[in-house]
Amino acid sequence: MTLLLFVEQMLNGLQLGVMLFLMSAGLTLVFGIMGMINLAHGSLYMMGAYFAAAILSWTGSFLLAVPLAVLGTLALGIAVEYSVLRTLYARDHLDQVLATFGLILFFNEAVRLLFGAAPLYLNLPSALSGHVEIVPGAPYPVYRVAIIGVGLAVAAALYVLVQRTRAGALIRAGASNREMVGALGINIPRLFTLVFGLGAALAGLGGAIAGPIVSVQTGMGEEILILAFVVIVVGGIGSVRGAFFAALAIGVLDTMGRSFLREALALVLPRAAAETAGPTLASMLIYVFMAAILFFRPQGLFPPKAR
Repeated sequence: MTLLLFVEQMLNGLQLGVMLFLMSAGLTLVFGIMGMINLAHGSLYMMGAYFAAAILSWTGSFLLAVPLAVLGTLALGIAVEYSVLRTLYARDHLDQVLATFGLILFFNEAVRLLFGAAPLYLNLPSALSGHVEIVPGAPYPVYRVAIIGVGLAVAAALYVLVQRTRAGALIRAGASNREMVGALGINIPRLFTLVFGLGAALAGLGGAIAGPIVSVQTGMGEEILILAFVVIVVGGIGSVRGAFFAALAIGVLDTMGRSFLREALALVLPRAAAETAGPTLASMLIYVFMAAILFFRPQGLFPPKAR
């Protein structure tokens, strides 16, 4: 293992971490404030990627496709919340799981009908397709650096929104005691729509910027949804700060484990055993990490103060 390879994989881990944050921030807000288990959150990520692919094919501009895809996912999220999910708030979690699982099937079939079953690929503009030497001798893709920058900027914007604005105060109050907020005259359904729309927009942004580095295909949101649930459990359900730090930790841990665990095991095990055990153990690392966090801090790393 060389220092340059280590630095490159650390950057890859950070890039994965900010992608997980974009997914998990909205998910933790929805679950922490609305009490809604939304399995269809990954489908909103997928729809953001498909919106970006469609708009890019129409306009030829990636920089135009991303914000329009975010707006499209925001509108879609609001429509889904208003027409389907609003009827489920008073129902138990099993009903929510079944309904949102049905939404997964609906969106998967919808994109097959509209876009076909073949994966789509997004081409980057020339300004984002090159490399930059963050560390001398280690070229790194400009686009992945841009993803890290966008993720950090979104995290900062969310911090300001949640901690420094009236809307953020209502969001935090709703997470702590929605009945009291309603008694004070706040329109709870409107607040829920705002929160769900924000979560949908974040998921759509994640899908749109992931399009050029992964294939845009049916069901692409399910795998990252599992990781997003791990993030919100580790960080603390309802905590945006917890989601941020947990996403970065899990992104780096998963990337470094898949890159170096096999070689590390080869130092103490026969090469054949290391080749077999390395990938298996690497895929388990984040779940072992989650189990350890839950053992020592069942409420997560940074739970909301009221929890």
